[in-house]
Amino acid sequence: MDASVIVCSGCCCGNLGKGYDEVPVYDLKSAWEKNAPTNVELTISGCLGVCGMRNVVVLQTEIGETWLGGLSTREEYDLIVEWAHKFSSGQVETTFPEELESLIFESLRPVNIIKPRLHAPTQISQGVAN
Repeated sequence: MDASVIVCSGCCCGNLGKGYDEVPVYDLKSAWEKNAPTNVELTISGCLGVCGMRNVVVLQTEIGETWLGGLSTREEYDLIVEWAHKFSSGQVETTFPEELESLIFESLRPVNIIKPRLHAPTQISQGVAN
């Protein structure tokens, strides 16, 4: 089973000028490059279209999508990296971090990332959401 972590870094997410918290793109990429989860791909995306939520991350698995909005601390992003590693290690019942449950919201729009397939072992991509 594969998964994707899609991090919005578009028009609003991480926009300090609009008063939003920074999206730690460099730190997330570094975490993947240092110790990449084998079957979890990280995509740094353009706008995902839910700007009212700010700092949005989507976790995609074969079960479906979990949308998180309003991430504001480095610790919250660290929990997502931790989740990816647990998922990658094959833990059948990967527990979703309790600390992130309040950030879950439902989006009516599915994510469709258009990008070339990667051949690098780090599985990091820059995607464009449509």
